[in-house]
Amino acid sequence: MNDIREAMYWSAAENGGVRCGLCPHRCHLAENSAGICGVRENLGGRLVASGYGQVSSVALDPIEKKPLYMFYPGKNVLSIGGFGCNLRCPFCQNYEISMSVPSFGELPMMPTGGARGVGEPAEDVRVAGARSPYARTPGEIAALAVQIVPNGNIGVAYTYNEPLIGYEFVYDCAKLIHGAGLKNVVVTNGYINMEPLKELLPLIDAMNIDLKGLGDGFYRKLGGESETVKETIALSHKHCHVEVTTLVIPGENEGDIEGIALWLSSIDPGIPLHLSRFFPRYRYEDRAPTPRETIHRLKKAAKGYLKHVFIGNM
Repeated sequence: MNDIREAMYWSAAENGGVRCGLCPHRCHLAENSAGICGVRENLGGRLVASGYGQVSSVALDPIEKKPLYMFYPGKNVLSIGGFGCNLRCPFCQNYEISMSVPSFGELPMMPTGGARGVGEPAEDVRVAGARSPYARTPGEIAALAVQIVPNGNIGVAYTYNEPLIGYEFVYDCAKLIHGAGLKNVVVTNGYINMEPLKELLPLIDAMNIDLKGLGDGFYRKLGGESETVKETIALSHKHCHVEVTTLVIPGENEGDIEGIALWLSSIDPGIPLHLSRFFPRYRYEDRAPTPRETIHRLKKAAKGYLKHVFIGNM
């Protein structure tokens, strides 16, 4: 892990700067500075993936936890996460890793013996907890994924933080996982430019994409815009299995749910929609959880347009 991985999708700019082309922010980075995501840096006039292989969490999860309810139900998936995000959701449910980036440099290697608990029940297979950074190579991730196939593992899920800001690591891992005949799953906010998405999609088997709201008014609070996410959903649906999640936040986006269902139905009424309940986290710790009755009411409304509407984390 000592070699620095040059980033994909960037161009040189004036005065030694670089322009990142991975997501719609298109960050302009002066030398020795990082983008909004915190894991793509200008070193010596080139953009590098400074978060490459830096793993915050590894666990063997039920596929339903992603959530993917209609993709190999009952199976497990090796789930890996990193650090950072390219949005700034004040209600982030995983802010400990999404809103912080460790000092990378020389991080300890994962134990070479593989996951503690491999060969034990799936829920016990965990090799690192959140906020415990380790360095991993794509080859090690692929070897571990194959090793735990007897535990019901179907492949690798890139999840927990926003995985696509670590595009190069996902891409390199996904090629090996695909070559091993296993599945690649991406759990993402969908805030990525279409060119890199198109290059990655042939390697991806399933995605769960967050659609946080319907319009740009809500997305501006998060540091983004909705059209890119909608384009990601529409394009990904043409290439792989897609399920969509919306975290329902009282007073913020609950009025968007019926419109989200209507829009998804215009692509395919068979796209599953997951309605998740908000719990006080990060900068919204002073707010009440989403009432259960609100979730059930919105599920009924969404079912008017979609065949599959699920409720999570009740």
